[in-house]
Amino acid sequence: MQDSHARVYAAIAAIPPGRVASYGAIAARAGLPGRARLVGRLLGEVPDGMELPWFRVLRASGEIALPKGSRGFREQVRRLRAEGVEVKNGRVALSAFGLDANLDRALWGM
Repeated sequence: MQDSHARVYAAIAAIPPGRVASYGAIAARAGLPGRARLVGRLLGEVPDGMELPWFRVLRASGEIALPKGSRGFREQVRRLRAEGVEVKNGRVALSAFGLDANLDRALWGM
């Protein structure tokens, strides 16, 4: 596995429960700014046996990327809601649940 791919997977794995991140934010955290599409591609190519919180990765708008009504869309909504993430019309407010939205909340749970 390429080092850049491993960094992307590590950035996804580091998203804590109850938080989400955009494809672009994951790319930036992996040291690959501007490579959001690579993140999406790698999510579709996760190596066998690797467990990732794929459902915590969203579009930059906070929207779920999977087609509305699809099985994957419903599964992503279900998993996010189970962690307390509010999903409305297939969208999550990044200002409330985004990984970098509120540093105090991320660090101190406030």
